[in-house]
Amino acid sequence: MAADIAEQPAGYARLLEGEPAAAIAAVASRVAEQRPKHVVFVGRGTSDHAALYGAYLTEIRLGIPVGLASPSAITLYGARPDLAGALVVGVSQSGGSPDLTEVLKVARESGALTLAVTNNPGSPLAQSAELSVDVAAGHERAVAATKTYTAELLTLLLLVEGVRNGDGTLPADERAALEKLPQLAEDTLAERGAEELAQRYRFASRMVTTGRGYAYPTARETALKLMETSYLPALAFSGADLLHGPLAMTDPDVPVLAVVGSGPGGGSMADVVSRLGERRADVVTIGAHDIAGASGRLAVPEVDERYAPLLDILPLQKLALSLALARGEDPDAPRGLKKVTATL
Repeated sequence: MAADIAEQPAGYARLLEGEPAAAIAAVASRVAEQRPKHVVFVGRGTSDHAALYGAYLTEIRLGIPVGLASPSAITLYGARPDLAGALVVGVSQSGGSPDLTEVLKVARESGALTLAVTNNPGSPLAQSAELSVDVAAGHERAVAATKTYTAELLTLLLLVEGVRNGDGTLPADERAALEKLPQLAEDTLAERGAEELAQRYRFASRMVTTGRGYAYPTARETALKLMETSYLPALAFSGADLLHGPLAMTDPDVPVLAVVGSGPGGGSMADVVSRLGERRADVVTIGAHDIAGASGRLAVPEVDERYAPLLDILPLQKLALSLALARGEDPDAPRGLKKVTATL
């Protein structure tokens, strides 16, 4: 898991240059030509969190309505939704889950443009879709996904911005900003705050993660990683939802990880952190600046809010790794977890 985490800066560089970048641009150009009226994402687990990030990007940057598909509606209940005129995007590291493949097959039969985003271009998911993109993360050693998650995020970002530009390419200023990501990721991974925080949370019995907007998928992925590697019950909430009742369960014994970046999403979290502070919750933020009411911070560089999920998750992956080791667990092979989950 440590090796996979460390490879992410190189993964960013690989997607931003050469053949992977050209392949993504070609697919984005095809999507722009089709002008889909709405977009439906489908994924499971970690890839579902990447899909949620893609949903935020699509609605905010393209102004196109987005939905997240429920595979069970098709595979268990036999639903055949009319998806003509839609773009249906399946996101999966392995591309091996039968239910995701079935969703894309049904969507394609109904007239949708289908796209597979996977780390396995020869997978059933990729073969079932009209278009496919390889996230080019390489072999992932650990069972819990790390580098494939961030590769999915960056691929979706490049796709959406390529569609927005109309011809699949990126504007010069966007490309220049993204070219800084590999070094920013290296700098973020060099920080030692996550390892220190793991010792503080070694005996925690439960945790809460929270964020808004582009940061909400990060909160959800963090909770999943903590549960997968440390078997630590972790609940993820949007910052807005946290204030609608669940705030009552927070207290000094329930650590809270709050993802607070720049932009509207991060700005809206100031009140959430303040309210948590009033309850004397142990709040650690993930962001570029200290926030009133928090007792600590995992430092990340300040970047455009769209790019932040590619950096914010890095210290949180390290936290999950370090916390599992501190609790005597094996983060490389968590019990009950498989690389390919074949849900039907």
